[in-house]
Amino acid sequence: MSKVSSARGALLSARPNSEGAAGSKAATAFYRQVMRTLSEAHIPFLVGGTYAFVHYTGIARVTKDLDLFVRRDSLEQAMSAIEQLGYRTEITHPHFLGKAYAGSKFIDVIFSSGNGSCAVDDWWFQHAPPGWLLGLPVRFCPIEEMIWSKAYVMERERYDGHDVAHLIRVGTWLDWDRLMARFGENWRVLFAHLVLFGFVYPGERDKVPASVLETLSERLRNDTAPRDTNLCRGTLLSRSQYLHDVHELGFTDARVVPFGSMTREQTDLWTRAIEDEQPVEKKAGH
Repeated sequence: MSKVSSARGALLSARPNSEGAAGSKAATAFYRQVMRTLSEAHIPFLVGGTYAFVHYTGIARVTKDLDLFVRRDSLEQAMSAIEQLGYRTEITHPHFLGKAYAGSKFIDVIFSSGNGSCAVDDWWFQHAPPGWLLGLPVRFCPIEEMIWSKAYVMERERYDGHDVAHLIRVGTWLDWDRLMARFGENWRVLFAHLVLFGFVYPGERDKVPASVLETLSERLRNDTAPRDTNLCRGTLLSRSQYLHDVHELGFTDARVVPFGSMTREQTDLWTRAIEDEQPVEKKAGH
């Protein structure tokens, strides 16, 4: 683990201009100022998104922002500290996301996931590896929590399954017990990704312990949990592709309490944002 982490840290230190948006001097200054301010104020945060993905895999890609992860009880303090620097902030989606803006540049301040299932808690910080980003010492989101949150992203326009596969491939130190605990009753999502991993990398199937596959296979064979025929968990995977099931066919949305953590108002707000976030050409029907 230390060898992999040091290699990724060296990559980030040696190739700052390969870090997408951080190639812009304005973005770099913005990101550095915010991270330094949070650190000096002793507000715990973790670096996620593209930068954490590069840290683990070495796969560089262009990114338009910086993702910082905080606990929900640190959100107000973090946003206030950023505001005091003179940047505009807003709580874009009250169930998981805040944003800070410096002109066209922005930072996502994340405290859960879009489906409300992956709240940032103490485990994120207890298992966060140290590293460097833009010349600053930081801690990155744990690889297990990255797999957990990315596994649910199966939108028509975005699918993070390839990220999950790449993370599993390099994660020779993965805490599989914790990863399975993270998915809990949604273990089928993890199982699906593990089966697909064996398809993607047939020569590296041993990266997934046989005991993990056996445990999940046994659960599948012996699953006697009550079957709520009116429940749709598809909304945990895509906020748009199962709206027909919920709105037109009468299925119960698994994101909403008591099955999930979100309120109906929060899911409605998250749904309305779909149109706002569509590229111009899609809005025009092209």
